[in-house]
Amino acid sequence: MSDIEAILETGGIAAVEVAASALAKSGGPQIKCANCGSPIIGPYCAICGQPHEVHRRSVWTLIHDFVADLASFDSRILRTARALLLQPGELACAFREGRTQRYVPALRLYFFVTLIFFLLLGATGLAIFQLELVATPMKVTYDAKGNAYFTNPAYDPNDPAAQTLPRTIKLDKTRLAATHGQHFAYDTRVHFFAPIGRYQAHLSPAARAQLNHPDFSFDAPAGGKPSAKPAAKKGGDEESGIQNDIFGGFRRLAADPAALNGPMTTWLPRVLFLLLPLYALLLAAFYVRQRKNFYFVDHLIFSLTIHTFTFVVLMIAVGLAQLLPGESVGWIVLLAIGVYIFFSMKRFYDQDWFWTSAKFATVSFIYVCFFLLPALGGVLIVSFLGGLLG
Repeated sequence: MSDIEAILETGGIAAVEVAASALAKSGGPQIKCANCGSPIIGPYCAICGQPHEVHRRSVWTLIHDFVADLASFDSRILRTARALLLQPGELACAFREGRTQRYVPALRLYFFVTLIFFLLLGATGLAIFQLELVATPMKVTYDAKGNAYFTNPAYDPNDPAAQTLPRTIKLDKTRLAATHGQHFAYDTRVHFFAPIGRYQAHLSPAARAQLNHPDFSFDAPAGGKPSAKPAAKKGGDEESGIQNDIFGGFRRLAADPAALNGPMTTWLPRVLFLLLPLYALLLAAFYVRQRKNFYFVDHLIFSLTIHTFTFVVLMIAVGLAQLLPGESVGWIVLLAIGVYIFFSMKRFYDQDWFWTSAKFATVSFIYVCFFLLPALGGVLIVSFLGGLLG
Protein backbone atom coordinates (compact mmCIF):
# COMPACT_ATOMS: atom_id res chain seq x y z
CA MET A 1 0.00 0.00 0.00
CA SER A 2 2.90 2.37 0.75
CA ASP A 3 4.35 1.79 -2.74
CA ILE A 4 1.04 2.81 -4.33
CA GLU A 5 0.90 5.96 -2.19
CA ALA A 6 4.48 6.82 -3.15
CA ILE A 7 3.67 6.40 -6.84
CA LEU A 8 0.56 8.59 -6.51
CA GLU A 9 2.47 11.29 -4.64
CA THR A 10 5.26 11.26 -7.21
CA GLY A 11 2.72 11.42 -10.01
CA GLY A 12 0.99 14.34 -8.31
CA ILE A 13 4.24 16.28 -8.00
CA ALA A 14 5.07 15.58 -11.63
CA ALA A 15 1.63 16.77 -12.72
CA VAL A 16 2.03 20.01 -10.78
CA GLU A 17 5.46 20.63 -12.25
CA VAL A 18 4.15 20.02 -15.77
CA ALA A 19 1.26 22.43 -15.19
CA ALA A 20 3.62 25.03 -13.70
CA SER A 21 5.95 24.70 -16.67
CA ALA A 22 3.07 25.16 -19.10
CA LEU A 23 1.94 28.21 -17.15
CA ALA A 24 5.44 29.70 -17.27
CA LYS A 25 5.69 29.16 -21.04
CA SER A 26 2.39 30.98 -21.52
CA GLY A 27 3.75 33.95 -19.62
CA GLY A 28 1.86 33.37 -16.36
CA PRO A 29 3.55 34.06 -13.01
CA GLN A 30 5.18 31.20 -11.14
CA ILE A 31 4.39 31.08 -7.42
CA LYS A 32 6.11 28.79 -4.97
CA CYS A 33 4.51 27.45 -1.81
CA ALA A 34 5.81 29.24 1.27
CA ASN A 35 5.61 25.96 3.22
CA CYS A 36 7.17 23.27 0.94
CA GLY A 37 8.54 25.23 -2.01
CA SER A 38 6.47 23.41 -4.64
CA PRO A 39 4.86 25.38 -7.48
CA ILE A 40 1.31 26.52 -6.69
CA ILE A 41 -1.48 26.24 -9.24
CA GLY A 42 -4.64 27.73 -7.77
CA PRO A 43 -5.45 28.97 -4.26
CA TYR A 44 -3.90 25.95 -2.45
CA CYS A 45 -0.70 23.95 -2.74
CA ALA A 46 -1.42 20.56 -4.31
CA ILE A 47 1.38 18.93 -2.29
CA CYS A 48 0.92 20.12 1.31
CA GLY A 49 -2.39 22.02 1.22
CA GLN A 50 -0.90 25.38 2.27
CA PRO A 51 -3.13 28.26 1.04
CA HIS A 52 -1.52 30.82 -1.23
CA GLU A 53 -3.30 33.71 0.52
CA VAL A 54 -1.73 34.32 3.96
CA HIS A 55 -4.37 36.93 4.96
CA ARG A 56 -1.80 39.51 6.04
CA ARG A 57 -3.60 42.79 5.52
CA SER A 58 -3.66 46.22 7.07
CA VAL A 59 -6.44 47.26 9.42
CA TRP A 60 -7.88 49.66 6.84
CA THR A 61 -7.94 46.89 4.23
CA LEU A 62 -9.82 44.61 6.62
CA ILE A 63 -12.35 47.37 7.40
CA HIS A 64 -12.80 48.10 3.68
CA ASP A 65 -13.35 44.43 2.86
CA PHE A 66 -15.84 44.04 5.71
CA VAL A 67 -17.89 47.08 4.65
CA ALA A 68 -17.78 46.02 1.00
CA ASP A 69 -18.93 42.51 1.88
CA LEU A 70 -21.69 43.82 4.12
CA ALA A 71 -22.91 46.30 1.51
CA SER A 72 -22.98 43.70 -1.25
CA PHE A 73 -26.51 42.44 -1.91
CA ASP A 74 -25.02 39.05 -2.63
CA SER A 75 -23.07 38.86 0.63
CA ARG A 76 -23.38 35.86 2.93
CA ILE A 77 -24.77 37.98 5.76
CA LEU A 78 -27.53 39.56 3.68
CA ARG A 79 -28.42 36.23 2.07
CA THR A 80 -28.76 34.76 5.55
CA ALA A 81 -30.86 37.69 6.74
CA ARG A 82 -33.20 37.43 3.75
CA ALA A 83 -33.59 33.69 4.23
CA LEU A 84 -34.19 34.03 7.97
CA LEU A 85 -36.81 36.77 7.66
CA LEU A 86 -38.53 36.04 4.36
CA GLN A 87 -38.12 32.30 3.80
CA PRO A 88 -39.29 30.34 6.84
CA GLY A 89 -37.49 27.01 7.09
CA GLU A 90 -34.90 27.81 4.40
CA LEU A 91 -31.86 27.85 6.69
CA ALA A 92 -32.74 24.46 8.20
CA CYS A 93 -33.44 23.04 4.73
CA ALA A 94 -30.11 24.37 3.45
CA PHE A 95 -28.25 22.61 6.24
CA ARG A 96 -30.08 19.33 5.66
CA GLU A 97 -29.48 19.49 1.91
CA GLY A 98 -25.80 20.41 2.23
CA ARG A 99 -26.13 24.01 0.94
CA THR A 100 -24.17 25.41 3.87
CA GLN A 101 -21.73 27.79 2.13
CA ARG A 102 -24.45 30.25 1.16
CA TYR A 103 -25.43 31.10 4.72
CA VAL A 104 -23.93 31.89 8.12
CA PRO A 105 -23.81 28.71 10.28
CA ALA A 106 -26.89 28.38 12.49
CA LEU A 107 -25.09 28.35 15.85
CA ARG A 108 -22.93 31.33 14.96
CA LEU A 109 -26.00 33.21 13.73
CA TYR A 110 -27.86 32.48 16.98
CA PHE A 111 -25.04 33.84 19.15
CA PHE A 112 -24.61 36.88 16.90
CA VAL A 113 -28.31 37.81 16.98
CA THR A 114 -28.65 37.33 20.75
CA LEU A 115 -25.54 39.46 21.31
CA ILE A 116 -26.94 42.24 19.13
CA PHE A 117 -30.29 42.06 20.96
CA PHE A 118 -28.81 42.53 24.43
CA LEU A 119 -26.34 45.17 23.23
CA LEU A 120 -29.32 47.03 21.77
CA LEU A 121 -31.13 46.93 25.10
CA GLY A 122 -28.06 48.18 26.92
CA ALA A 123 -27.35 50.96 24.43
CA THR A 124 -30.93 52.25 24.42
CA GLY A 125 -31.42 51.96 28.20
CA LEU A 126 -34.54 49.83 27.75
CA ALA A 127 -35.78 47.15 30.12
CA ILE A 128 -37.30 43.92 28.80
CA PHE A 129 -40.07 44.50 31.28
CA GLN A 130 -40.84 46.59 34.35
CA LEU A 131 -43.36 45.86 37.08
CA GLU A 132 -45.13 48.95 38.38
CA LEU A 133 -46.45 48.28 41.88
CA VAL A 134 -50.09 49.24 42.47
CA ALA A 135 -51.82 49.30 45.87
CA THR A 136 -55.61 48.82 45.97
CA PRO A 137 -57.50 49.75 49.17
CA MET A 138 -59.47 46.84 50.66
CA LYS A 139 -62.65 47.16 52.69
CA VAL A 140 -62.01 46.54 56.39
CA THR A 141 -64.82 45.34 58.70
CA TYR A 142 -64.90 44.88 62.46
CA ASP A 143 -66.68 42.35 64.64
CA ALA A 144 -68.24 42.89 68.06
CA LYS A 145 -64.89 42.33 69.78
CA GLY A 146 -63.15 44.95 67.71
CA ASN A 147 -61.24 42.49 65.52
CA ALA A 148 -60.58 43.71 61.98
CA TYR A 149 -61.10 41.60 58.86
CA PHE A 150 -60.88 42.09 55.11
CA THR A 151 -62.50 40.09 52.32
CA ASN A 152 -60.15 37.52 50.82
CA PRO A 153 -59.71 38.54 47.13
CA ALA A 154 -58.94 34.92 46.21
CA TYR A 155 -62.34 33.72 47.41
CA ASP A 156 -64.91 33.17 44.65
CA PRO A 157 -68.35 31.75 45.50
CA ASN A 158 -68.78 30.65 41.87
CA ASP A 159 -65.53 28.68 41.74
CA PRO A 160 -65.62 25.29 43.52
CA ALA A 161 -61.85 25.33 44.03
CA ALA A 162 -61.89 28.86 45.48
CA GLN A 163 -64.80 28.06 47.80
CA THR A 164 -62.40 26.12 50.04
CA LEU A 165 -60.58 29.39 50.82
CA PRO A 166 -61.66 31.58 53.74
CA ARG A 167 -64.00 34.44 52.92
CA THR A 168 -62.39 36.88 55.29
CA ILE A 169 -58.94 37.15 56.84
CA LYS A 170 -58.18 38.65 60.21
CA LEU A 171 -55.77 41.56 60.17
CA ASP A 172 -52.84 42.03 62.50
CA LYS A 173 -53.67 44.89 64.87
CA THR A 174 -50.17 46.38 64.99
CA ARG A 175 -49.94 46.62 61.24
CA LEU A 176 -53.46 48.00 60.97
CA ALA A 177 -52.58 50.68 63.50
CA ALA A 178 -49.51 51.65 61.45
CA THR A 179 -51.71 52.19 58.38
CA HIS A 180 -54.38 54.15 60.28
CA GLY A 181 -57.04 51.47 59.89
CA GLN A 182 -56.50 50.91 56.15
CA HIS A 183 -55.52 47.73 54.32
CA PHE A 184 -54.14 47.37 50.80
CA ALA A 185 -53.79 44.58 48.26
CA TYR A 186 -50.77 44.83 45.99
CA ASP A 187 -50.62 44.08 42.29
CA THR A 188 -48.33 44.90 39.38
CA ARG A 189 -48.68 46.43 35.94
CA VAL A 190 -46.32 45.07 33.31
CA HIS A 191 -44.52 47.39 30.89
CA PHE A 192 -42.42 45.93 28.07
CA PHE A 193 -39.37 47.52 26.41
CA ALA A 194 -39.75 50.87 28.15
CA PRO A 195 -36.87 53.13 29.25
CA ILE A 196 -35.59 52.30 32.71
CA GLY A 197 -36.93 54.84 35.17
CA ARG A 198 -40.04 55.82 33.18
CA TYR A 199 -42.39 54.10 35.63
CA GLN A 200 -42.46 54.52 39.39
CA ALA A 201 -44.71 53.13 42.12
CA HIS A 202 -47.12 55.85 43.27
CA LEU A 203 -48.13 54.61 46.71
CA SER A 204 -49.95 56.49 49.43
CA PRO A 205 -48.19 56.94 52.80
CA ALA A 206 -50.54 54.32 54.32
CA ALA A 207 -49.77 51.82 51.55
CA ARG A 208 -46.04 52.34 52.06
CA ALA A 209 -46.44 51.99 55.80
CA GLN A 210 -48.13 48.61 55.35
CA LEU A 211 -45.47 47.51 52.88
CA ASN A 212 -42.61 48.54 55.16
CA HIS A 213 -44.13 47.14 58.36
CA PRO A 214 -41.97 44.34 59.84
CA ASP A 215 -44.99 42.06 60.46
CA PHE A 216 -46.69 40.87 57.27
CA SER A 217 -48.67 37.90 58.58
CA PHE A 218 -52.41 37.42 58.79
CA ASP A 219 -54.22 35.93 61.72
CA ALA A 220 -56.95 33.28 61.48
CA PRO A 221 -59.84 33.94 59.06
CA ALA A 222 -63.20 34.66 60.57
CA GLY A 223 -64.93 31.37 61.30
CA GLY A 224 -62.27 29.26 59.59
CA LYS A 225 -58.85 27.68 59.89
CA PRO A 226 -55.76 29.88 59.82
CA SER A 227 -54.70 30.80 56.29
CA ALA A 228 -51.19 31.65 57.39
CA LYS A 229 -49.26 31.28 60.59
CA PRO A 230 -48.57 34.37 62.65
CA ALA A 231 -45.31 36.05 61.84
CA ALA A 232 -42.52 34.55 63.88
CA LYS A 233 -39.90 36.43 65.75
CA LYS A 234 -36.22 35.84 65.14
CA GLY A 235 -35.58 32.24 64.18
CA GLY A 236 -39.23 31.83 63.13
CA ASP A 237 -40.82 29.24 60.88
CA GLU A 238 -40.30 28.75 57.15
CA GLU A 239 -43.75 30.03 56.15
CA SER A 240 -43.17 33.39 57.79
CA GLY A 241 -39.79 33.63 56.04
CA ILE A 242 -41.38 33.05 52.64
CA GLN A 243 -44.06 35.64 53.41
CA ASN A 244 -41.40 38.17 54.36
CA ASP A 245 -39.53 37.39 51.14
CA ILE A 246 -42.70 38.09 49.15
CA PHE A 247 -43.20 41.48 50.76
CA GLY A 248 -39.48 42.07 50.38
CA GLY A 249 -39.96 41.60 46.64
CA PHE A 250 -42.79 44.14 46.68
CA ARG A 251 -40.55 46.58 48.53
CA ARG A 252 -37.86 46.21 45.86
CA LEU A 253 -40.43 46.83 43.11
CA ALA A 254 -41.70 49.88 45.00
CA ALA A 255 -38.17 51.28 44.99
CA ASP A 256 -37.33 50.19 41.43
CA PRO A 257 -39.90 48.77 38.95
CA ALA A 258 -37.00 47.47 36.84
CA ALA A 259 -35.53 45.46 39.73
CA LEU A 260 -36.30 42.13 38.05
CA ASN A 261 -35.04 43.21 34.65
CA GLY A 262 -31.39 42.69 35.54
CA PRO A 263 -31.75 39.02 36.53
CA MET A 264 -34.04 38.38 33.56
CA THR A 265 -31.54 39.95 31.15
CA THR A 266 -28.78 37.83 32.66
CA TRP A 267 -30.65 34.53 32.70
CA LEU A 268 -32.88 34.78 29.61
CA PRO A 269 -30.15 33.87 27.06
CA ARG A 270 -28.94 31.02 29.29
CA VAL A 271 -32.43 29.61 29.78
CA LEU A 272 -33.30 29.78 26.09
CA PHE A 273 -29.99 28.17 25.12
CA LEU A 274 -30.70 25.28 27.50
CA LEU A 275 -34.20 24.95 26.03
CA LEU A 276 -32.89 24.64 22.45
CA PRO A 277 -32.22 20.87 22.64
CA LEU A 278 -35.50 20.30 24.50
CA TYR A 279 -37.44 21.84 21.63
CA ALA A 280 -35.44 19.68 19.22
CA LEU A 281 -36.28 16.58 21.28
CA LEU A 282 -39.98 17.44 21.06
CA LEU A 283 -39.72 17.73 17.29
CA ALA A 284 -37.83 14.45 17.08
CA ALA A 285 -40.57 12.74 19.11
CA PHE A 286 -43.38 14.03 16.90
CA TYR A 287 -41.52 13.20 13.69
CA VAL A 288 -40.21 9.85 14.88
CA ARG A 289 -41.58 8.08 11.80
CA GLN A 290 -39.31 10.26 9.66
CA ARG A 291 -36.23 9.49 11.76
CA LYS A 292 -34.45 7.96 8.74
CA ASN A 293 -34.75 11.27 6.90
CA PHE A 294 -34.24 13.63 9.86
CA TYR A 295 -31.37 13.15 12.29
CA PHE A 296 -31.44 14.84 15.68
CA VAL A 297 -28.97 17.45 14.42
CA ASP A 298 -31.53 18.43 11.76
CA HIS A 299 -34.12 19.09 14.46
CA LEU A 300 -31.49 20.99 16.45
CA ILE A 301 -30.66 23.28 13.53
CA PHE A 302 -34.39 23.89 13.03
CA SER A 303 -34.67 24.79 16.73
CA LEU A 304 -31.73 27.19 16.42
CA THR A 305 -33.31 29.03 13.49
CA ILE A 306 -36.65 29.35 15.32
CA HIS A 307 -35.05 30.80 18.44
CA THR A 308 -32.86 33.08 16.33
CA PHE A 309 -35.95 34.45 14.59
CA THR A 310 -37.55 34.97 18.01
CA PHE A 311 -34.73 37.31 19.04
CA VAL A 312 -35.01 39.16 15.72
CA VAL A 313 -38.73 39.69 16.39
CA LEU A 314 -37.91 40.93 19.90
CA MET A 315 -35.52 43.47 18.39
CA ILE A 316 -38.31 44.69 16.13
CA ALA A 317 -40.60 44.77 19.19
CA VAL A 318 -38.17 47.15 20.89
CA GLY A 319 -38.96 49.72 18.22
CA LEU A 320 -42.69 49.00 18.09
CA ALA A 321 -42.98 49.37 21.87
CA GLN A 322 -42.01 53.03 21.49
CA LEU A 323 -45.03 53.59 19.23
CA LEU A 324 -47.70 51.10 20.34
CA PRO A 325 -49.06 49.90 23.70
CA GLY A 326 -47.09 47.05 25.25
CA GLU A 327 -50.05 44.68 25.12
CA SER A 328 -50.45 45.24 21.37
CA VAL A 329 -46.75 44.66 20.80
CA GLY A 330 -46.97 41.43 22.79
CA TRP A 331 -49.77 40.08 20.58
CA ILE A 332 -47.88 41.10 17.43
CA VAL A 333 -44.78 39.25 18.65
CA LEU A 334 -46.75 36.09 19.49
CA LEU A 335 -48.56 36.15 16.14
CA ALA A 336 -45.36 36.71 14.14
CA ILE A 337 -43.51 33.88 15.91
CA GLY A 338 -46.47 31.49 15.60
CA VAL A 339 -46.95 32.09 11.87
CA TYR A 340 -43.21 31.78 11.24
CA ILE A 341 -42.91 28.47 13.11
CA PHE A 342 -45.95 27.03 11.31
CA PHE A 343 -44.66 27.78 7.82
CA SER A 344 -41.14 26.69 8.80
CA MET A 345 -42.47 23.30 9.89
CA LYS A 346 -44.52 23.00 6.71
CA ARG A 347 -41.50 23.61 4.50
CA PHE A 348 -38.85 21.74 6.49
CA TYR A 349 -40.81 18.56 7.30
CA ASP A 350 -42.90 18.69 4.10
CA GLN A 351 -46.11 17.18 5.50
CA ASP A 352 -49.67 18.07 4.55
CA TRP A 353 -51.47 21.01 6.12
CA PHE A 354 -53.51 18.91 8.55
CA TRP A 355 -50.56 17.10 10.15
CA THR A 356 -48.46 20.25 10.14
CA SER A 357 -51.23 22.13 11.94
CA ALA A 358 -51.78 19.35 14.48
CA LYS A 359 -48.09 18.94 15.27
CA PHE A 360 -47.48 22.69 15.37
CA ALA A 361 -50.29 23.19 17.90
CA THR A 362 -49.26 20.24 20.08
CA VAL A 363 -45.52 20.92 20.07
CA SER A 364 -46.08 24.64 20.77
CA PHE A 365 -48.45 23.91 23.66
CA ILE A 366 -46.11 21.41 25.31
CA TYR A 367 -43.03 23.56 24.84
CA VAL A 368 -44.61 26.78 26.10
CA CYS A 369 -46.60 25.31 29.01
CA PHE A 370 -44.15 22.69 30.27
CA PHE A 371 -40.74 24.10 29.34
CA LEU A 372 -40.65 27.81 28.48
CA LEU A 373 -43.09 29.30 31.01
CA PRO A 374 -41.88 27.19 33.97
CA ALA A 375 -38.26 28.13 33.19
CA LEU A 376 -38.97 31.85 32.87
CA GLY A 377 -41.37 31.72 35.82
CA GLY A 378 -38.70 30.09 37.95
CA VAL A 379 -36.23 32.86 37.13
CA LEU A 380 -38.84 35.50 37.98
CA ILE A 381 -39.85 33.87 41.25
CA VAL A 382 -36.29 33.42 42.45
CA SER A 383 -35.50 37.01 41.41
CA PHE A 384 -38.62 38.34 43.13
CA LEU A 385 -37.85 36.50 46.37
CA GLY A 386 -34.36 37.93 46.35
CA GLY A 387 -32.32 34.89 45.31
CA LEU A 388 -30.84 36.63 42.27
CA LEU A 389 -31.00 40.17 43.56
CA GLY A 390 -28.76 39.77 46.57
